[in-house]
Amino acid sequence: MNIDSREKSDFFGNDRPKIILDNEESFMKLMSHYECAMMEVETKLKVLNNEFSFLYERNPIETIKSRLKKPSSIIEKLKRKGFPVSVESIEENLFDIAGIRVICSFPEDIYATAELLTQQDDIHVIERKDYILHPKANGYRSLHLILEVPIFLSTGKKFVKVEVQFRTIAMDFWASLDHKLKYKKNLDNADYIAQKLKECADIISSMDKKMQEIRSMIDSRNYPAKLLENVESEWDDDYDDVYDDGDTGLYYEYRYGSDDGMSI
Repeated sequence: MNIDSREKSDFFGNDRPKIILDNEESFMKLMSHYECAMMEVETKLKVLNNEFSFLYERNPIETIKSRLKKPSSIIEKLKRKGFPVSVESIEENLFDIAGIRVICSFPEDIYATAELLTQQDDIHVIERKDYILHPKANGYRSLHLILEVPIFLSTGKKFVKVEVQFRTIAMDFWASLDHKLKYKKNLDNADYIAQKLKECADIISSMDKKMQEIRSMIDSRNYPAKLLENVESEWDDDYDDVYDDGDTGLYYEYRYGSDDGMSI
């Protein structure tokens, strides 16, 4: 993904907020820094995935997706949170401008990959929200990390924040459908649908656990225990916390096994 190579109208859409129009050059420069930071994290993840293939003869990562938050969503979130609407405020107050979603095969893959990523000495962990061990009330499960990663510019090194979400294939399937369904308006049976979605989330979580157990029966080469210290036997503890996922935006996808790398 490269902002410079696409039409600006495609990135901005129909809504070009005045603050962006007045500061378009500095805004686009900041967005390019976020794009570089995503590239850094993606590279780190791909290196880990490749190494795991050698060590364990399997890849923990199925897909890596990335996206930049749309300008209209950035401005809306600044206003909703009560922050100043400026380019400087974007960098200081919003942590999810650059987003990466990592889809793994099994829950253990999530924790092993996340642990190895965050152990790297140039990565700063700003925030960690574990919605796998502590699902949201609606059943949502994912591991969310806010990271600061260095990018190396002609003017020197700069740390940039990136949000990284880890999910299993099953978790991502549920979250994608939930995201689509929650935008359906004026549903007479909204509460019943929410209940059914929660039931599906619990079933999917149980399935993830059983599939992981089956994998362990087939393949005895397990991860070192220190990589799985955050995994608990009980996944369904309530975690009363509201985390703003931000807008999902347009994710660009790198799928392992494809011939053309990243595709829309």
